[in-house]
Amino acid sequence: MTYRRDGWVIPGEGGLSAGGEERNWLPLGVSIALVGAVVIGGMVLGGRKPVAHVTATTAGADPYAASLPLTDVVMSESSNLAGGKVTYVDGHVANTGSRTVKGVLVQVLFRNAGHEVAQNQVLPLTLIRTREPYIDIEPVAAAPLKPGSGQDFRLIFDAISQDWAGDTPEIRVVQVD
Repeated sequence: MTYRRDGWVIPGEGGLSAGGEERNWLPLGVSIALVGAVVIGGMVLGGRKPVAHVTATTAGADPYAASLPLTDVVMSESSNLAGGKVTYVDGHVANTGSRTVKGVLVQVLFRNAGHEVAQNQVLPLTLIRTREPYIDIEPVAAAPLKPGSGQDFRLIFDAISQDWAGDTPEIRVVQVD
């Protein structure tokens, strides 16, 4: 190790600090790794699906809900590539009112054998855009419902409570935009 009497390193003689000691790079490496982990964690959490919020079962329906009857409700299931089950609730929504509807939130109640709520979920109503070669859905805002018009809808559930009795869930409109 070559350094001057005043404690400075002679250029070209790397690895020494002003005090003549070798620099410890471990804290810098750990700091960079921690910052990278925080950034990656933020990207992963930011890219997750939004979690549907829960509304009380006693909450009032939207005043315009009476103008949006949901009819022909049927259920189906399929398995996904991960081996899980996906449940679909399909039906028809008609706009019998005088306003153009650009968004609809519905509350879906899955009940158990004792008719108690096993799962309560609020999610946006999605409209079926095409059926071939597969069913493609879009938000109501992409094709607003004009007065007098109707459209088929689909709600998708990746998981339903094991307490659910298997009956068609109750669906009610809780917010209309």
